[in-house]
This record gives sequence, C-alpha cells and structure tokens, in this order.
Amino acid sequence: MKLEDLVNTGEGVIVAVVPDGEVGDREWNVFIINNKNEEITNVMISSNGYGEIENKKLQTSTLRWFFDKLEPSSSAMIEPIMEEVFGLNNEYWVSYFATGGMYDKKFVFLPETILEENLVTIPVINKKGVMIK
Repeated sequence: MKLEDLVNTGEGVIVAVVPDGEVGDREWNVFIINNKNEEITNVMISSNGYGEIENKKLQTSTLRWFFDKLEPSSSAMIEPIMEEVFGLNNEYWVSYFATGGMYDKKFVFLPETILEENLVTIPVINKKGVMIK
C-alpha cells in the first residue's frame, strides 16, 4: 500500500466515552460510532493512555480491537475505561475501509476532559457522554 492511499479524514466516525450508572458509582465505556450513511469494514482500533499524574510518568498497555463491520448509524463498545486514567491522554487510533479507500484517524481525550460538565448527547446511541468527531 502506498502512503497516498491512506486518507486521513475519518469523517462521520465518532469515539465517545459514556457513563453508565449513578454518579459516584458509575462505570464508563468507550464506544465507536458509525455516523455515516454507509457501512465501514475491517475496523481496527488501538487504545492506550499516557501522560503524567502527580509528577509520575505513566503509560497503559496498548490494546487492539477489531470489528468486521459497523452498519450505518450503529455503534459498538470498544472497552470499559477506569476513572483513574482520566488524568492521562487516552488515545484511540481508528483505521477502517469505506467507499473511497482506507481511512485512519487518531482520537485523543486530553487529561481531565472526561468530566460531568462536558457531557453531551451522543448521536446514534442517544446517551450523554464525551465525544470526539
């Protein structure tokens, strides 16, 4: 594959962190959302966290996820995420195929952006969460 065959837009794909449960006793999950009008296939996602907490450099393990396809206007849970890593950069690198070729996009939740005051309604799943388009 040539570098120019890789299109770096990934428009219409969203990564969202969504709480489940009551405040103080919540579990948080990360979703990939296909907000396009076409299916996407061979969806590969790598996730990791990195940064500093209390002047200590930290890095989580890199995890990889694969979905054969996501239908138009659908979603899939990528992974649960612990509140303890909200102080890190939480990175989700998404690659997939759609009409026009291969798409690739990096979604990074910066430290302290996954907060109650940043919750908005997430398209497709219609729940409150923090998202990156």
